[in-house]
Amino acid sequence: MERISKIILTLVLALLTNAYSFAADKITVAAAANLRYVLEELKQQYVKSHKDTQIDIVFGASGTLTQQIVNGANFDLFLAANTKFPEEVISKGFGHGKSVVYCYGKVALWSMNINVKKGIKATLENPKVSRIAIANPKLAPYGKNTVETLQKLGLYNGIESKIVWGENINQTAQFVSTGNAQVGFVALSTILAPEMKGKQGKYYILTNEECIPIAQAGVVIKDKNTALAQAFLDYLLSEKAKPIWKKHGYELK
Repeated sequence: MERISKIILTLVLALLTNAYSFAADKITVAAAANLRYVLEELKQQYVKSHKDTQIDIVFGASGTLTQQIVNGANFDLFLAANTKFPEEVISKGFGHGKSVVYCYGKVALWSMNINVKKGIKATLENPKVSRIAIANPKLAPYGKNTVETLQKLGLYNGIESKIVWGENINQTAQFVSTGNAQVGFVALSTILAPEMKGKQGKYYILTNEECIPIAQAGVVIKDKNTALAQAFLDYLLSEKAKPIWKKHGYELK
């Protein structure tokens, strides 16, 4: 009987050890919605050489993710769509170390059937355009930059009543792809994603003069998995990751 008890105890300890090891090798990343396609590809490449690391990714608007982090959500790494939100996380005591810019994103004017190649003004003044999709500027940096661009060009007041607000940049793109909006301002990376092949429609990339590329920063969250999170962030900044970022339309410096 004593021998059986020892065997059972040994098995239980082994299971607990394996469970702990599995949990220790898992990180959860809070990522801006515009990263959905590129980050999935980067993750796949990373785990090929880090088979013991499991990476779960939660996508959303950067502002929403920031609130979740400061409210105690169990994230290990935060990849935002600007530099402001990571700094907010750090200032509130949830960041581990400094934030770092990992890419620069570009905004594009997108439509499934309207020719947008003539640019922003000509497109938005097209009588066929009655609904314009833009991400919520309070939560989504891509939406904020879009609104600022339209204000700078003197176009915002004239089209405000036509705007359909997306909760994040992915929902904004969905409004366009499903025809709920004739045009929309989305992340270029969404249009260039391999998953969008054959469904790219027509798009116009905003020039740097119209809209400065958006600096996107990340920060490791204070947690027991800081080393694993830092290792993944280091990979995102590495030479190996650069071709993937560029393929998806991001700029690097």
